[in-house]
Formats: sequence, C-alpha cells, structure tokens
Amino acid sequence: MESGTDVIDLLVIGGGTAGIVGAKTAARLGARVVLVERSRTGGDCLWTGCVPSKTLLSSAAGAVDARRGTSDPVVFAEVRERIAAAIRTIEPDDSHASLEETGVTVRQGVARFTGQGRAEIDGETVHFRQALIATGSEPALPPIEGLDKAPVVTSETVWDLTELPRHLVIIGGGPISCELGQAFARLGSEVTMVARSRILPKEDPDAATIIRSSIIRDGVHVVEGSDVEEVISSDGGGQDPVCRVRLGDGRTFPADTILVAAGRRSRSRGLGLEFIGVDTDDKGQIRVDPSMRTSNPLIWAAGDVTQNPDFTHLAAAHASTAASNAVLGVRRSVSTVAPRVTYTSPEVAAVGVTSSDDRQHHASTIEYAHTDRAITENQETGFARLIIDRRGRILGGTIVGPRAGESLGELTLAVHQKLTTRDLAGVTDPYPTYNDALWNAAIADARTSLEKPFVRTLMSVLVRVTLWRTERKNPEGRPVTN
Repeated sequence: MESGTDVIDLLVIGGGTAGIVGAKTAARLGARVVLVERSRTGGDCLWTGCVPSKTLLSSAAGAVDARRGTSDPVVFAEVRERIAAAIRTIEPDDSHASLEETGVTVRQGVARFTGQGRAEIDGETVHFRQALIATGSEPALPPIEGLDKAPVVTSETVWDLTELPRHLVIIGGGPISCELGQAFARLGSEVTMVARSRILPKEDPDAATIIRSSIIRDGVHVVEGSDVEEVISSDGGGQDPVCRVRLGDGRTFPADTILVAAGRRSRSRGLGLEFIGVDTDDKGQIRVDPSMRTSNPLIWAAGDVTQNPDFTHLAAAHASTAASNAVLGVRRSVSTVAPRVTYTSPEVAAVGVTSSDDRQHHASTIEYAHTDRAITENQETGFARLIIDRRGRILGGTIVGPRAGESLGELTLAVHQKLTTRDLAGVTDPYPTYNDALWNAAIADARTSLEKPFVRTLMSVLVRVTLWRTERKNPEGRPVTN
C-alpha cells in the first residue's frame, strides 16, 4: 500500500446514518476521511424510513381528530407535502455540505474493494488505511407467484404513491406493517394485513394483543397465521381493484396496492468483500465483534449491513464506536442494550429481556388503568412491565401506551447500569406522568422483598429497637442517664 498524503485514513462506504456518524466522528478526531455514497446522503432514515413514516403517523392521527370534529379533514396530497417539508427541514443535517464542514470529503459513486488497502470508486483506484462499511439494507421480496406483475410497493417506494390506496394489502406483521397499516387505515384506505405468525412476534404477547385490538378498531383487517400463496392480476378498470391476493387457505382479498414488509436484506453484495477477507453469514450480513471490527482487522462495519438489529439509533452508536476504534487504535465495545419502539397508537417500547421464566426472573406489571395521568387523559389501555432477576436487578421490560418511547429512556438506563428496582423506586419522578407506571412497577417489586419472612423479622426488630431508644429520651431530647 502506498504511503503519503494520498492515502485515506478512513474510507467510509455508505452515506446513511451509520456512514454519516462514522465519517464525522473520524474527521473530528483528525483523520482524513472520504465518504462514498452511490445516491444521496441521509439514507433510509431520512428519505424512506423514520422521517417520512413518523410524519405519516402524525398526519394519520390528525385524520382521527378530523373525524371527531376537532380539526380539518386530512387530504392525501397535503400529507405528501407535509412529509416532503419534514425531509427538507432535516436534510441539511445529513447533506454533503454538513459532512464537508466537518472535514469529510464526499464522493458520489459506487465503491468496491479490490485488495488489502485498495478500492475503486467508479473505476478509480484509491488507497486507504482502514475502512468502515455502512451500506445498510433493503426490503426483501418473498417468492410469491404473480407478485412481480402486481402493483407492489415497499417501505422505500410507498412514499412515491400519489393517491391514497383504496384497497391496500400488507404482507408482513412486524413494526413497519403495523405502523403503516394503522396510518393508511386512519387516512381512509381499506387495509388487510397478512402475517405469517402473529403480529409483532418479537414483542410481549400482551403488548401485541393491545396493538391488534387498536389497529382493528382503526379499520385494519388482521389475518394472522397465514401466508400469501399467489397474487392474481386483472385488467381492472374504473374503481375495480387491479388484483386479488390469495392466501394458502383459499381466501382472497382485493388490492390496488400491495405493500411488502416481510423483512430486509443487507447490501453487501458487489462490495468485493472476498478480496479483503470479510466474512458474512448466510444472509449476507457482515459479521462483527463487539468493537464493530470485521474478520479483517482493518475493516469495520456498522448499521443494517451487520447482524445487529436494524435501528437508526444503533447504527449511529455503533458507527461512532467503530470510527473511534479505527482511528484511535482503541477497542471499545458497543453496548448490548438495544431499545426499540413501534410507533403505533398506542406505542410499544421495549428493551432487554421482555419475558419472564418464573425461575430465573419474574415480572412486575402496572396497568395504565391504575396510572393517574392515563386516567385523566382517558388513555387507560396499556401497561409498564419490568423483568427482574432474583437479586432485584432490572433486566428489561415493555411499556405500552401513549409516548411509551419517551418513558423507555429511564428503563434503558436502568438496564444499562444494572440497577435494581430499589434503585429505580428511589428516583423521584414528576407527577402525574405516564412514567408513573414504570416507577410504580419498581416500587411494587421492591415492596415484595419487605414481605419475605427474614426481612420482616429484621424490620420488626429494628422498629422495636428504634422505639426503645426513643422512649429512653427525656422530653427535651436528652438521653436518660443513670
């Protein structure tokens, strides 16, 4: 490998959240950084993920208010403009200019590795000391007969719709399906969601039950435990749907738009990983160690291209760690605590261990029906549940309710710091808030320790000793002497 000023200290491939954070981190530490992005910086989060989806959800909530007569009717064209406005407002933070202000050189093009310390950017050879792969992931299309001839959108292309779908069929039952399904139903689409198992299969079953009831109430037809067997297209015409979706049990549903949200695949193909000895799993996800280093000690990876969960906040945190390790020569590990939120109404927020096995750990749950803020706002559906080990340490939990994602921060910190329910119960929170449910779940568990026979006996002795010592004092507070 060449030496000198032409050698890049850190080559970053991918301009999404992980690439941007990693590049800026390294540049601020004094490294010479080149970031290569084939399309536009900002990645899925800005253009097709977090920003547009959460704006859509907000607009859909406005549609509910409109039906209640508390606001003006929501028009889909206005929703699209609101999404575009949100992207325009946030985009400067992820722009070429923002990166270059930090000292990052931005190259638009396609990059691939050609050997140790070498890569090509649109055919031009560049030399680097270390590299960070942050190419992200993309929606995966299942092998369903007729799907290739149907009007299909994914979480990336659904934002190109110019009209509100009349008959929307969603394939998948995960967070994206639930969020978009509820939003489009609230906006006026006839929505059918087909899930292979139950909806939100990774979440607490009680949480999934609440979300199922909520989205059904908003008009979503939920079909669980079924697979789509075939998509049958027709000529349509007028107001007729252009295809029908047939399930394995023979049922069919009309669709003029099919949203496929049945998983994602990492964008690792075509990077030339075989030339630099970077290992991937059978799904193409890059294997990394806790420091985000790959099987090649000079190559790092972060974000959706790795085996870690596909969350923007994890991509940012992991990329920052990877870049710091790369340019400083340290080996910091990323946190294993990974919070997540599904932004349905109500929200589902979870972190760490979310189920109890009744032997190694147990649960403490407070229903929102017993939470004063929820009662005052007539939002009593939901709960806060802590999972606790035998020593009282908080291992994780689930919160379901309005702004559950905001309450999750305190629980995430408790898990990260290995706090006990006594620690959390000792924190003074403002009243009344939805966070009271979390706090009261901690208090409820802490109280159970006081009910154990040994502890009750010890407390009784301490009380008697204290009363005896008090009685030994005279009215002025001076101890009695012999």
